[in-house]
Amino acid sequence: MPTTPLRLVNPPGLYDPSAYGYSHLALVAPGTRLVFTAGQGGETADGKYPPDFQVQARNALANLRTALKGAGADFADVAKMTVLIVDHSEPKLGIFGAELAAAWGAGMKPACTLIPVPRLALDVMLIEIEAVAALPA
Repeated sequence: MPTTPLRLVNPPGLYDPSAYGYSHLALVAPGTRLVFTAGQGGETADGKYPPDFQVQARNALANLRTALKGAGADFADVAKMTVLIVDHSEPKLGIFGAELAAAWGAGMKPACTLIPVPRLALDVMLIEIEAVAALPA
């Protein structure tokens, strides 16, 4: 029996995605309890959105961690993330990658899809992150 219901893998024959903050595969063991988060934006606890993308990215990751903790999970339990970035660019990718590395630490990152979007639910939103976590049953 594995000690964790989640294993992140980068199969041979595919490039190493670690510099971009994700893994190619997230293998989830049978019988695992899945946790799905709603998209977490870059707002502060009082619902305000800073105008700066880097601050919103940092807040979105902190909000994601808070949501996960509500289910007894943390970043190490995340199998898959979807990241939506308004007016995405390579500089924004670098900023998000740095914030992801600071929040997540040195370990492998989950499978991830980044989707550039023209806007999100509110005009002031610059980033939104949702996740699926895997916990023991």
